[in-house]
Amino acid sequence: MIVVTGASGFIGSCLIHKLNREGIEKLILVDEFSRADKNKNLEDKSFTIKMHRDIFIEWFKLNASDIEFVFHIGAKTDTTEMDKEIFDRLNVNYSKNLWQICSQYQIPMVYASSAATYGIGDLGYDDKHNIVTKLRPLNPYGLSKNNFDIWALEQDNAPPFWTGLKFFNVYGPNEYHKGRMASVIFHAFHQIEASGGMKLFRSHHPDFKDGEQKRDFVYVKDVINVCFFLYKNQKHSGLYNIGTGNARTFLDLTKNTFKAMDKEVSIQFIDTPIDIRDKYQYFTEANMSKLRSIGYDIPFYSLEEGVKDYVQNYLLPNNYL
Repeated sequence: MIVVTGASGFIGSCLIHKLNREGIEKLILVDEFSRADKNKNLEDKSFTIKMHRDIFIEWFKLNASDIEFVFHIGAKTDTTEMDKEIFDRLNVNYSKNLWQICSQYQIPMVYASSAATYGIGDLGYDDKHNIVTKLRPLNPYGLSKNNFDIWALEQDNAPPFWTGLKFFNVYGPNEYHKGRMASVIFHAFHQIEASGGMKLFRSHHPDFKDGEQKRDFVYVKDVINVCFFLYKNQKHSGLYNIGTGNARTFLDLTKNTFKAMDKEVSIQFIDTPIDIRDKYQYFTEANMSKLRSIGYDIPFYSLEEGVKDYVQNYLLPNNYL
C-alpha cells in the first residue's frame, strides 16, 4: 500500500487521481478531513483507508510492513501564519516521525519541501545541498521547510530512497479551498469574472516595469508527473526543484487568463502593500538541471497551455481533477 499525507489538499488529491489512473488503488489517505470543501477533492477517488493525521503515526508504527511507499505532501502552508510552534509541530516534527519510521522499515519517501526555502532569492534558486544551511526564508512556513531539509541531509539513518521536492508557484485544479493562499491564476479568474478586470501590484524596483515581476509558475499536472516518476525510479535521493525553469511575468499570466476566458484585457496597477514591500520577490526561477540529469524528460506545460487547460476545463465548469 502507498501512503499519501495531505490527501484532501490541492497537490495530494491530484496525486491520488494520478495514482488511480495508473491502476493504483491500495492507498492510505492521511489528513484532518474536517473541511467539506477540501473533501470534495476526494470524490470519485479510490482508496483503502482514510485516517486522521493525529492517529496515523502510531498506526504507521504498527503497520509499516504493509507500506511500500510514502508521499508526504501534507503540511501547514499558510505563509501569513506567524506562530512558529504550529510549523514546528506540523511541518518539522511530524515529518521527522515519518522519516524515522521509513528509515527503520526501509520504506521509500517523497516529501514536500518548498521554494519558500530560498527566501528573497539572493543565493539563487539552485537545489544543490551545500547551500541549504545558508538559505534565509522570509517567513515561519519557509523556515520550517528549510529546517527539515537541513535535518534530513544530516541524518545517517535514512529511507532507502528519499526526495524533498521544492515546489515553486503551483497552480491548477483542486485548489478551490485554499482561499487567499490559492494561486494567482485562481484569483485572477475570479476577479475577472466578478469585475471584468484584474489588479496587479505596481513595481517598486527600478529593474522591473509594472507587471513584469516574474515567477516560475508550474502546473499541478507536471508536479504529479514528477512525483510518479520518482515513485517508479527510486535511484537518486536528495532535494529537487519542481518548477518549469522558465520564469514568466504576471502580465503574461493575466493576459493568458483573459484569453482563456475569452474576455477583453483590462489591467490596473496598485501599490504593493507597505508591510510586504521589502520582502516582495521580483524574480523566481527553478534551476531544473538536477531533475533532468536523473532522466526526467517529460516536457512541462507552458504557461499558455497550463492556464488554458486550467481555466477552460476546470475553473469555468467548476470541475475537479
